[in-house]
Amino acid sequence: MFRRYLLIISLVLSSQTYGSSGLLNNAKALADRNLYFTSIPYIKEYLAEGNVNANSQSELLIDTIITNSGVRQFEVLPENILERSDAPIVRYILAKKYFRKERYADALNKLRSRIPLLHPVKPFALFLEGSIMTIQGQHESSVDVYSECIRVSKMHLKRTNVPSRIRQLNINKDNCVVGIPRAQFGAKNHKKASLTYLDLEKESFVWPEILFEEAWNSFYLEDYNRSLGKLVTYKAPVFDYIFNPEIDILKAMSYLHLCLYDDVSKVVSEYYEQYQNVSKQLENMLGRMGRNYESYFNLGRNFYNSKKEEQTVLDKMLSSITRDPAFIEQMEAYNRGVMEVNQIRDISDSRRSSQLKHNLRLALELQKDLIGAYVRGNLRGFYAQIKKGFEDMTYMKLEILSRKKKILYENIQTQDRKRGDIKYLKRNDKQYFWTFNGEFWADELGDYVFALRSECSE
Repeated sequence: MFRRYLLIISLVLSSQTYGSSGLLNNAKALADRNLYFTSIPYIKEYLAEGNVNANSQSELLIDTIITNSGVRQFEVLPENILERSDAPIVRYILAKKYFRKERYADALNKLRSRIPLLHPVKPFALFLEGSIMTIQGQHESSVDVYSECIRVSKMHLKRTNVPSRIRQLNINKDNCVVGIPRAQFGAKNHKKASLTYLDLEKESFVWPEILFEEAWNSFYLEDYNRSLGKLVTYKAPVFDYIFNPEIDILKAMSYLHLCLYDDVSKVVSEYYEQYQNVSKQLENMLGRMGRNYESYFNLGRNFYNSKKEEQTVLDKMLSSITRDPAFIEQMEAYNRGVMEVNQIRDISDSRRSSQLKHNLRLALELQKDLIGAYVRGNLRGFYAQIKKGFEDMTYMKLEILSRKKKILYENIQTQDRKRGDIKYLKRNDKQYFWTFNGEFWADELGDYVFALRSECSE
């Protein structure tokens, strides 16, 4: 995959030159000068060679380099190579690989052993552990893990003043905060989930996307007015960058369950109008670019650097991708690697400098491929969502026709079309009532609820 085979071939030559101890020494010398990206090939070959010395100093070096260069560079390595290291961060990488393959028992085994409480990766390991337990249906136990994750994330936040680290820890903490209502949702305890979702602060980086989950939770509670209220928040200008076609699907479904067929038809019509041409354009672009990861990298990087405002649907897709923490983390890692070029130029030994430039170039090319693959994967996911949306909207169009035909044949009297009344509102102890004045205000976002009367016949 990507360019890793070229990398492995190059590294075999370096092991013949340096040997395992030499590879470690070279990596340490570079890490001591903060040349973490340049040191990556030496660590990869050290692991690939198989003669791994599992002592505390070598594992600490591996830990340090991966922590500073990013885990994704090492996620492409085969599992049998990663298994040779017992470094805590390598255990975490293996757990992620096992998680993607649905080998949950193996993933939990890696996460639950020898990752110290104060290790930088511990908060993220706890979130992954909680996610696995939720998937496995261990909802009560997963809540305990998420609670511990929140506590440990806060502990680590007190121990750092690095902006990127603070951002990552805050996002991880908030993911664990919403992990609790997700577990409650999985246990079908929707009423409890509706309250615990409110524990997430609106200032959180992840809060905008969680509104959609809250809308689904309200839908399962048959509180369709509240579901519609959560979804209308996405019309606020501050959320222009969010791309999620499923918002329209859930909106149409909510109207359908209220038997507001004209509203459903309007949402369906607008969906087709908005995405019919976009779907074809995106399909053509994906076909044209194929697996040219560098093209996708350039597409994402250029949009990220331009700070372009969302004008087209494709712009909105790219904005959604490039604002994602995973993309930002990978781009920041790439930029740190690029900065190492200047340090290598200062090395007087031309032969040594040439070798290090080669190493750095390989690591940066792989990073570009990883970022390009991430952009491509998201665009493909958006395309699949749009296509699935067409199927769902078509089903709802047919369902409306069927229901209207039934009303006509059975001569059912439809109710007068009165739009909105406070008596149709449902609220809990954390929710208060005020009227919408036609403008979106920051302190109101996410708290809207419709007051539509169902037109379904008894």
